Amino acid sequence: MSMMTLAINNFKASFKSYLSLIISLSFTIMILFNFQNLLWTDILTGLGKYNSVNINAIIQIMTIVIFCFMIFFIWYSTNVFLTSRKKAIGIYVFMGLSNQKIAMLYLIEIGLIGLVALTIGIVGGIILSQLFTMIVFAVSSIKMATNFVFSAKAIVISVIIFLLIYGIFIFKGYIDIMFSSVISMMNAKRQNEIVLQKKWLLFLKALLGIGVLGSGFYLSIQYYGIYVLSTALISGILVIIGIYLIFGGFIPLIFQQLANNKHFLYQNNRALWINAIIFRIRKNYRTYAIVSVLMLCAVTALGTGFAMKNKYENIARFESVYTYQIMSSQNGLYDEFSQLINEENEVVYGSEAEVLLVDDHALLSYSQLEKIADDTGLELALACPWDDEYIRLDRLLVMSFINDNAMESQTILDQQLYRMAKTTVPYLGYMQENMSFLVVNDDVYAYYRPQAQRLYFYNYRISDATNFLASVDMLQQHPSCEGLVKIDPNNLQIEWLKLTYSIAIFMFMVFVVASGSIIFMKTYNDAFEEKERYDILYKIGIDQKQIIKALNNELAMTFILPLFTMSFASYFSIKALSNVMFIDLTMVNVVSVLIIYVFFYLCYRLTVIVYKRNVNLK
Repeated sequence: MSMMTLAINNFKASFKSYLSLIISLSFTIMILFNFQNLLWTDILTGLGKYNSVNINAIIQIMTIVIFCFMIFFIWYSTNVFLTSRKKAIGIYVFMGLSNQKIAMLYLIEIGLIGLVALTIGIVGGIILSQLFTMIVFAVSSIKMATNFVFSAKAIVISVIIFLLIYGIFIFKGYIDIMFSSVISMMNAKRQNEIVLQKKWLLFLKALLGIGVLGSGFYLSIQYYGIYVLSTALISGILVIIGIYLIFGGFIPLIFQQLANNKHFLYQNNRALWINAIIFRIRKNYRTYAIVSVLMLCAVTALGTGFAMKNKYENIARFESVYTYQIMSSQNGLYDEFSQLINEENEVVYGSEAEVLLVDDHALLSYSQLEKIADDTGLELALACPWDDEYIRLDRLLVMSFINDNAMESQTILDQQLYRMAKTTVPYLGYMQENMSFLVVNDDVYAYYRPQAQRLYFYNYRISDATNFLASVDMLQQHPSCEGLVKIDPNNLQIEWLKLTYSIAIFMFMVFVVASGSIIFMKTYNDAFEEKERYDILYKIGIDQKQIIKALNNELAMTFILPLFTMSFASYFSIKALSNVMFIDLTMVNVVSVLIIYVFFYLCYRLTVIVYKRNVNLK
C-alpha cells in the first residue's frame, strides 16, 4: 500500500473527527475571500470615492485581523491534530516505517484536510459572494444593486494567505515528527498540555491572575485624558494575561479545594466528576483561556459594529437639523431669507443667532441657546453658566483617542472661564461640526460684545429636503449672504460607517464559531483517551444513568467556565470600548453574550451526543 493510499484511507476513516476543523477553516476562508472580493471588484464604487477609500481601509484592517486570527487558529488546530495522531503514528514505527515516511504520511493527511477546507471555502465563497454582498448591504441599510461578480485576484490572495499560514505549521509538524522518538509519540496524548499542579504554584498563579485581571478591569473604567487609547490597549493586554492565569491557577485551585471538602464531594455523586474536571482543567486550561479570549474578541467586535451604526445615525441626525445655514455680517435678515426660501420650498422651522468672534473663540449667549432650542424643538437640559463658566457645543466624533472629561479652561481677553459642561446636541447644526462654540451667560456675553466681531447665522429646515437645490441660487445671489451651507439628504459621505457594522457582525461570527469549534475539537479528542475510564466505572457497578449524569456535569463545566469568565470580563472590555467611542454599549454587551450562550448551548448538546458515542455510552 502506497503512502498516499494509506493517508487517504486514514483521512476517510477519521473524517468525522476532522469535520469541525474543516468547517471552521472553511468558514474563515469564505469570510476572508468575500472581504477580498469586496475590495478587488467595483462593487463599492457606487458608494462614492470617499466611502470606497474608507471601506477599503477597513477591509484591509479586517484582513490583517483575520490573518492574525488564522495564524493562531491554524497553529492550535494543527497542534491538536498532530497530538491526536502521534499515538497512531507511533504504532507505524513498530511496523517498520521510518520517521521520514511517517512524517510524509502526516503531511499528506493534514494536507488533505487543508485542501478540502480551502476548496469548500473558496467555492462556497464564490457561490455565496452575491448573497454575502446583499447581506452586508441589507444589514447596513444601504440601498444598492448587486450583481454576481467575483475577482480572480481575491481568490489568489485568499489562497496565498491560507497556504502560507497552513504550510508553515504543517511543515513544523513534519519536522517535529522527523525528530521525535517512539516513546514521545506513544505518550503524546498523556503529555498534552499537562502541567504539574503544586498547590503553592496554583496559589501564586491565582494571586497574580486576580491582580493582573483586576488591574485590567480597573484601567478599563478609568478616564486618562489623552492616554485613553493606550489605557484601553494596556487594559486589554492585562485582561488576556489575567484570564490565562485565572485558568492556570485560580480555577483549578478552587476545584481542588472543593475536592478536598469531603462533605461537598460525596453529595449528589460529585465524586464521579469533580476529580475528572480537575484533571480536564489541568490538561486543557490553555484551551479554555484561548476560548474565553476569542469570545471576548467576538463581543468587542460586535460592540464596535453597533457603536459605528449608532455614530452614523447620530451624525446623520446632527447634520440634518437644518437644510440651509446662511452666514452674514448683517443683523435682522431672518424674515428676508425665509421669504426667499418659501418661494420654492416650505420652511418648517428656523433659528437665528448672533455669534461673537473674539480671541479665536466663537461665543453664544445662553438666552440665544434657549430660543434656538425652543424654535427647533431640541432639548436643553443644561443650566445657565456662572460668570466664570461656559458650555461647549461639541461636534460628534466617530471615535476619539483623547478623553477631555477633565476640567478645562479658556482665557478670553482678560478673563478666565472654566468649562461647566459640554453637549453634542446640534443647536447650530452643521456649523457645529466646523467651529467650537462657547455658551456664556448674558452678562459675560454683553461684556465681550463691544470688543468682538459679530457674525449672524440664519438657519432653516424645509419640508422637502430633496428639493434643496431649488432655493440655492436665490440665497447665494442675496447681497448679504456671505456664506451658505446646504445639506444634501442623499449625501453618502458617511455610508462607510454603516458597512463597518456589517463587517463587525461577520467578525463576531468568525470568533464565535472558532471558539465553539476549538472546545468541541478538544473535547472530541479527549473522549478517545477517556473511554477506558468510563468502561471501568461501568464494570465496577456504577449505574449508567449516574455515569451519564456525571458526564453531563463534567462537560457542562468545560463550557460554563469559559462562558462565565468571558461574561465577567466582557463588561470591562465593552466599558473600555465605550470610553473610546463615547457611547453606552451595555445593551450590546448583554445581547452579544446571550447569543454566545445560545450557540455554546447548542455546541454543548452536540458535544455530549458525540462524546457519549465515542465512549460507548447510550
